[in-house]
Amino acid sequence: MHRIVLFTALLLAACSGDSKPTNDTTKPAPSATAPQGQQPQNGPVEVTLSVDPNGMDVVDLNGLVKPDSPAGHRMELGKWLFFDPRLSKSGKTSCSTCHLPDMAWTDGKQLSTKDDGTVNKRHSPTLVNVGYCDKLYWDGRANSLEANVVAAWKGQMSADPLAVSSVLDKIPAYAEKFRAAFQTNANEENIGKALAAFVSRIKGEKSAYDRYLAGDQNALTQDQKAGNDLFMGKAGCAVCHIPPLFTDKSFHNTGIGMDKENPDLGRGAHVKDPKLNGYFKTPSLRDVAKTGPYFHDGSIATLEEAVKFMASGGRDNPTKSPQLLDRKLSDGEIKAIAAFLTALTSETKFTPPTLPN
Repeated sequence: MHRIVLFTALLLAACSGDSKPTNDTTKPAPSATAPQGQQPQNGPVEVTLSVDPNGMDVVDLNGLVKPDSPAGHRMELGKWLFFDPRLSKSGKTSCSTCHLPDMAWTDGKQLSTKDDGTVNKRHSPTLVNVGYCDKLYWDGRANSLEANVVAAWKGQMSADPLAVSSVLDKIPAYAEKFRAAFQTNANEENIGKALAAFVSRIKGEKSAYDRYLAGDQNALTQDQKAGNDLFMGKAGCAVCHIPPLFTDKSFHNTGIGMDKENPDLGRGAHVKDPKLNGYFKTPSLRDVAKTGPYFHDGSIATLEEAVKFMASGGRDNPTKSPQLLDRKLSDGEIKAIAAFLTALTSETKFTPPTLPN
């Protein structure tokens, strides 16, 4: 394990959870809010990454994994696997079917379709900075990224790991890369590790907001600056979407979907605690302008509508989170906050790999 200091631009998106499910409900961290017009502290955050334990030669002086190290080979292998439809039963879908780079690693659909043609009941979340999450899925049921990607691979893509491994071993470039990364042939475990190694390095960075924090006063428009002040102050957004992570890594009940006859109970169903019924992870707002439609069921189409829903206090239900209050914002204030959130969009570009044959 090597500790790598990552700055604001590299921090968490789409994460949720804490170590005690019964405590992931109502108490934000002490630094959740800042006086109106002021920024919360945005110093470096130390993050522990799992990389190859064979020595410091795995990581260069900038904290980047060296391409020719086993960890580097795993990341490159994971990138191939992520985009390869040969991992699915039909041979027609890949991880990237529901997580498109140009859409902040979501798919733009309310609900995505599985490889077998059935429809998911929850919206595909972004993968930006998901490697820093301690609990995965909207209800936090996966405790590691590897567990998450393997479950999604087999469940979403109807994968037969033995059959997929056999196919990959017959492709020379894959066979060579598996040996370089794991010193063995393809199997369920190392396919999961390779995918996790790649996904863990998907980052939201170099946004206008980050340039603004670095001292570029022209990086934000006047509307975005006004929205920033509202976000940190009057609107109360930063109570749960704490900068620079833009999440409290917890779970909350906004009331979304709780008016249905048979609502999705989220965290409550997973941990079997009715007090947490309707609780879902607090999504990071990094790249949020690209991740609509919004909420766990994709039921709100636009960013402005999502801001208005939250600022009005959500939808009443017996277990609604107490942090959600009607902030009595004007339409202009709603628009300013939505404008600020567009400043969290990453300015980096990703090029999908050419797959080996």
